[in-house]
Amino acid sequence: MNIAIYTLTSELHDEAAVAAVTKEFLSSMTFDYDFCGADFTSFGTHDLDLIYVRTGGTEGIFRSFYSYFENKIVAPVYLLTSGKSNSLAASMEILSYLRQQGRRGEIIHGTSSYINSRVALLANVERARRSLKGCRLGVIGQPSDWLIASNVDKDAVKKRLGIEIEDIPLKEVLDNIESTVYVGKLPPNVKDAPKSVIRSIPGAMGIYYALKKVVAQHDISGFTLRCFDLLKILRNTGCLALACLNKEDIVAGCEGDIPAMLSMTVSRALTGLSGFQANPSRIDVEKGEMIFAHCTIPLNMVDDFELDTHFESGIGVGIRGRMREGDVTVFKMSGDATRFFAEEGVLVRNQNEPDLCRTQQIIRLDNIEDTRYFLTCPIGNHHIIMPGRWKKQIEELLG
Repeated sequence: MNIAIYTLTSELHDEAAVAAVTKEFLSSMTFDYDFCGADFTSFGTHDLDLIYVRTGGTEGIFRSFYSYFENKIVAPVYLLTSGKSNSLAASMEILSYLRQQGRRGEIIHGTSSYINSRVALLANVERARRSLKGCRLGVIGQPSDWLIASNVDKDAVKKRLGIEIEDIPLKEVLDNIESTVYVGKLPPNVKDAPKSVIRSIPGAMGIYYALKKVVAQHDISGFTLRCFDLLKILRNTGCLALACLNKEDIVAGCEGDIPAMLSMTVSRALTGLSGFQANPSRIDVEKGEMIFAHCTIPLNMVDDFELDTHFESGIGVGIRGRMREGDVTVFKMSGDATRFFAEEGVLVRNQNEPDLCRTQQIIRLDNIEDTRYFLTCPIGNHHIIMPGRWKKQIEELLG
């Protein structure tokens, strides 16, 4: 992460004394940073820019500086303070001024352990926020007919997150398939797959190469695919293609679900992984346990996997992946970026029931009451499973 520290200092204070405090204070920082001092010319070019308010009496200095960058920088303003030489009081006045200007900001103050953990979190969030700006995503085909509540407000998403969404005809994928000849090696574990699956693999990889061409042609970072149409047209599925593309840092979602695609994009920005797009299949409200299932999962999220047919249709290639047990975050954002659900829990185990989509996870939420969200006010059906605990960072990014 790329972090910079700038300073505000009043001339009324003795520089030698302030320098001694600065040295002691910054020596407790465990993160790497560029010390830019009072030279703000590079402000706004890092993952996280911190303004270290060294002394009181700096409010006017900040106001002069703010008039220079107020229309150039959109990120929140983070004020770092040791609490000595009236620095906290000055920071509070500055933050109040920022809020009057309609600007977000925060004073980072407290113990060294708190400051270090808070800066690490904010640096990753701001890095993610920057990566989303100008991100372009595609909707290949239209959303599936059954996604009646999964609408998107493209203007709101662009304004809030900087993400642009482009509609791409499914025909472009089909045209690319016609010109694709699959010559690659077969995926692992093929020998254990049903014969019908083995016969379907070249076609499934043809879909993979066709989608990869569409991504390059439209210069997009990810997409969601109206994949069920492929069942009728090609007698095959996009499950293997999506699993491979997600592994290659291309967000690849199912069923034309745009909010799920956006949620996977946020997941990748924060974690480096697209996340597992899945349906909640069963809920035990009393235990706080849920089963999430789908027929594809990013191959870089699993320890091992097997190939099977697609569950609903019994044709094509589906993925039965086993993710490592442990901490997870269940996440979904709305199509206008105004609402989200993020709760943490534990992947208790992977399972393999015959009457569910191929990849199946039993997840226990930390707070049993959180399961009621899925029964009272869910954001659509698909949700994204992210390895690790990311609730605070999601709240920081989208809150």
